[in-house]
Amino acid sequence: MDLDCFLQKTSNLWRFEPFQQSIHLDLPWQQTHPDLCQLLNGLTKKDILRLKQNSTDLIVLLTPYIPELDSVVTLCQLDPLNSEELVLPQGFDVGIPGRKWQQICTMGMAALKVELADDSGEWLEWCAGKGYLGQVISQQSQRPVTSLEWQHSLCHSGQVLADKRQLMMNFVQGDALSEKVKLIMKPNQHAVALHACGDLHAHLIELARDVGLSALTISPCCYHLTQFDTYQALSAEGKKSSLQLSKNELRIPLQETVTGGQRVQLHRRQEMTYRLAVDCLRQEDLGERQYTPLPSIKKSELSLGFAHFCNWANQQPSFQKKQLDLSLGDLGVYLAKGEKRFIHMERMSLVQQVFRRALEMWLVYDKALRLEQDGYRVSLSLFCTREITPRNILIQAQKLNR
Repeated sequence: MDLDCFLQKTSNLWRFEPFQQSIHLDLPWQQTHPDLCQLLNGLTKKDILRLKQNSTDLIVLLTPYIPELDSVVTLCQLDPLNSEELVLPQGFDVGIPGRKWQQICTMGMAALKVELADDSGEWLEWCAGKGYLGQVISQQSQRPVTSLEWQHSLCHSGQVLADKRQLMMNFVQGDALSEKVKLIMKPNQHAVALHACGDLHAHLIELARDVGLSALTISPCCYHLTQFDTYQALSAEGKKSSLQLSKNELRIPLQETVTGGQRVQLHRRQEMTYRLAVDCLRQEDLGERQYTPLPSIKKSELSLGFAHFCNWANQQPSFQKKQLDLSLGDLGVYLAKGEKRFIHMERMSLVQQVFRRALEMWLVYDKALRLEQDGYRVSLSLFCTREITPRNILIQAQKLNR
């Protein structure tokens, strides 16, 4: 597999943790790629922030220093679906954010275009939430939908809405990772899963052959949400590969956040700067040499400033034994160090950025190959633009000889 060879050959370029690596002044590739490092060090802060939002320009910039990059971009290209606009009753989109509604409609249309086995065909909505995708499919196809969801409250809300709209939907509260889930699966079902995370979409693919599902339409997401320490390949080809991806490496494809807008980008920059500044403070104040992780913080608390963030950090269990002495020195000094380290982190992460899609496509190809092994005809496409969601890859599989 060309993609597999490329990722293994270039692993020293993408296999690192930018946050932790940012403590070192030198870029990680000073010895192996000095010309690349010279280019990166010459970028201004404005250049870096612009390239973080423009992978196309970044790939053009870095291709002379990573020669295989151009051909790999071609390997990662998928055709967009020819989407048609669904005609739905007024109010179907109430309560659903615009981008999410666009995802539901385009993926729903893609699933509806796959012919079900016969007139008795049904749908299985995997990790359904409130069943918005299932409602669209049910209304358009006039066929039964079984919606599987773990949270009871979401099942209840979804069922109430489906009943109000007189849709043939039945919500089932259950664990998608359990063996009992087979009890609601049938060979005449077409399974749909919009952004089912990690093990959840992998388990559906593994169950497809056992149950004999007639078709699957899946948009995978959050590959790192797995019970295993490393990625567990599904296909025979994937299992043969020596490419072992850790949970942190499985996060790399998810680093792109084009859907959040400028406000989300500013929140991320502020939070990362605060976290890096606290790390600098711990190293200089406490002599710590290893990063101490902190949990998520409410975005509203970030607006209270760096001193508040430090006090919040001191209250976390991981800081209980060795707390920051906030009476020492000027916190503004450490905040400035955090800001400088943030730009350094973003500078080196530009290299990792151009490998995001290649890593994601390796994961997607592994799932597609598994389905082909199990007797499915498989197609890969883009069901929406990256501006709607970067997780826009669609895996569709139809059972052969059904």
